[in-house]
Amino acid sequence: MLLAVDVGNTQIVLGLFDGEQLRADWRVATRKDTTEDELGALMRALFDGAGQATDAVSGMIVSSVVPNLNGALAATGERYFGQQPLFVEPGIRTGMPILYENPHEVGADRIVNAVAAKAEHGAPVVVLDFGTATTFDVVSEGGEYLGGVIAPGLGVSAEALFEKAARLHRVDIRRPERVVGRNTEQSIQAGLFHGYAALVRGLLERILDELGTDAPVVATGGLAPVFESELGCVSAVDGGLTLKGLRIIWERNR
Repeated sequence: MLLAVDVGNTQIVLGLFDGEQLRADWRVATRKDTTEDELGALMRALFDGAGQATDAVSGMIVSSVVPNLNGALAATGERYFGQQPLFVEPGIRTGMPILYENPHEVGADRIVNAVAAKAEHGAPVVVLDFGTATTFDVVSEGGEYLGGVIAPGLGVSAEALFEKAARLHRVDIRRPERVVGRNTEQSIQAGLFHGYAALVRGLLERILDELGTDAPVVATGGLAPVFESELGCVSAVDGGLTLKGLRIIWERNR
């Protein structure tokens, strides 16, 4: 079986594939100072809880935007799973030409998402990923990675607001009943939720206009289901998009 690991700034997502079938998946918090032994113990506990055997892993692929963890992940793969992980990095075969001016600058997760979206929805296609940063990634009609947009994530924006404005307290980020708030909590929620939805809609409109053709928009990330009903242009929500992309890239390199 294949162990796919997506290391983000906030969470690490793991998926265990048996062929194309996702047998189990987990989300854990990212800690940049985690050691290989801590990672190994955590993964073994997750496997045990899901009734999966670690010795059934015959391959491991990693997409990481946290370089500090790469060494620990490599050591964990070798020590606890007997596998040398394949990292998504320059030189790996993705099957997708990268037209970024400097391909080394593109986050591995963005390429992985683009590969998965093209495989499932064809090209052109736009990927909207709600993470620590909200990213928009564009694949051309010819299947090339064109580039995209990076915006502060909703959580980052909210934390900045609460940190800098002394009299504003933290609130749950959710859709308020009305745009015009009748109290401070409602006003903050309206600004965060509806303001962010407007940002995303506006950027998607400009991206599709610049692309010059209609394209499906595939949303992923933790907040994708929250905003699905607010974004009429989203064609599909796929929380497992990155894991699917990792499996595809593994197959193209094995």
